Amino acid sequence: MDLVRHLYYFTVVAEERHFGNAAIRLGMAQPPLSQRIKRLEEELGARLFDRSARQVRLTEAGRLLLPEAREVVARVERLRELVRHGEARTLKVALPPDLGATAIAALVARFREESQGLRLAPAEMWTADQVGALSEGLIDVGVVRHPVTAPGLRFGQVLVQTPGVLLAETDPLTEGSSVHLQDLAGRELLLFPQEGEPGAHAETLSDCRRNGFVPVEVHHGIGLGLVLAGSAVAFGAEVSLPGVVWRPLLGSPLAWRVSTAWRVETPEVATFAATAVRTLKESAGMTDEGAAPVRRVRRRPAMGFLA
Repeated sequence: MDLVRHLYYFTVVAEERHFGNAAIRLGMAQPPLSQRIKRLEEELGARLFDRSARQVRLTEAGRLLLPEAREVVARVERLRELVRHGEARTLKVALPPDLGATAIAALVARFREESQGLRLAPAEMWTADQVGALSEGLIDVGVVRHPVTAPGLRFGQVLVQTPGVLLAETDPLTEGSSVHLQDLAGRELLLFPQEGEPGAHAETLSDCRRNGFVPVEVHHGIGLGLVLAGSAVAFGAEVSLPGVVWRPLLGSPLAWRVSTAWRVETPEVATFAATAVRTLKESAGMTDEGAAPVRRVRRRPAMGFLA
């Protein structure tokens, strides 16, 4: 167990006195936060919160632990700062695992070309993990999906990715040049994990429901094996994969908002943020938020596929 990280989660819950609000602040779902607090209580052998009341309250053990936990978290952060300043110039960045190999490779290559002398240390993390890593100083800058709320973090220019749908090549919907969300009725959906992308996950399913698509079941992951097998459909950018066909969604009903995020702005962070905007526009087809297509969806025809 990462004791320092669990202590940090404890301090946030103690400050918010509400697991739901603390989860929003940390950029994660509430169930995993509750599980991590429970693990901390088991590790320390004491109950830290009284959950019997409507408002979460600290127990006596929790009140004794709170100032010590804050000091431990602060001390570890100071140590990390000392180590970072003593290391060679390295920028630690995090990127969503499903951003796409082409986009990730292009972003890393362009930054290294434009910032020679600065070592880039990329890692793949979902938004919720990035928020925690940024707060703890484990990374310098990340690429996150919105909506995300985290006090102390700053965000770069917001871009919009308009995903299409990925289908098995045997799916009848591939006969058309585009697909209406409502035409996906009766199918299962493969989507990024709720724990890692709580805000975007909720927004995506809400948009699906509003446009007539309620998945029979939602699977979580980034591998397209279920799509290849014809067991589910997925949303995302166009891919070149035998057995999988991409089609645009009619009316652009889905819009995933993406931006860089950081806690402390440095010249290196600013350079990465600018490089990310240019590269994601060119390699991932993203657009400025204000220039995104208007999200209007026409009613689908009574018969036949959309073309």
